[in-house]
Amino acid sequence: MDENFRRLQERLNLRFRNPALLRQAFTHTSYVNEQRGARVQHNERLEFLGDAVLQLTVSEKLYRMYPDRPEGELTRLRASIVCEPSLVRFAEALDFGQVVLLGKGEEQTGGRTRPSLLADAFEAFVGALYLDQGLDATRVFLEEHLFVHLPKDSASSLKDHKTELQEKIQQINLGQLDYRTVEERGPAHDREFVVAVFVGDRRLGEGAGRSKKEAEQKAAAKALRLLQDGGIPGRLKTGERRR
Repeated sequence: MDENFRRLQERLNLRFRNPALLRQAFTHTSYVNEQRGARVQHNERLEFLGDAVLQLTVSEKLYRMYPDRPEGELTRLRASIVCEPSLVRFAEALDFGQVVLLGKGEEQTGGRTRPSLLADAFEAFVGALYLDQGLDATRVFLEEHLFVHLPKDSASSLKDHKTELQEKIQQINLGQLDYRTVEERGPAHDREFVVAVFVGDRRLGEGAGRSKKEAEQKAAAKALRLLQDGGIPGRLKTGERRR
């Protein structure tokens, strides 16, 4: 086991029974592509599993935390927790970017801080932990590193990203928001939608999801992050053409 992975387990107070699962969770496809002849597995399958585990455990937690909230509000709150920006923050807090195994090209282009890569690593780690130690241990980990950040009870906490973005855009008087489906991919039984959010003709963010609503939430979350980081676009000029 590499020193980085040993230290990671110490920080998280965990010990994997199968260290290969932990290593796989942090193995990016770019690293695998450079290991010619070696039997190395990337983390995409674990990411798929981890996403499902997160959906279940977060749903269960919210169901118990908010016994009086309707299904629609719980769905919106869950979307705000398992969206890419939130998962990136959790991964950054745990320094996951420092242990990811990357190819040289991905390393040189800043892969360790790439939001999508960090969010994927967090999901893959959850999937690996579930396989290695089961659902109860996964719940304990999430209680310590994810659920602890959830507000106990607040009406404002249940605002979804689309609502937050709408309020932000109104505050700075940028114009009308518009969500557009820019791509649909995959077979009919496993469709993925890509939605971009625009204000006027300015593209603020893009998100992908299994439903248009999920994709819209992710697009809004990315737009919020852009605005919060100071990337507020200028006002549209009259006659500006759509990209």
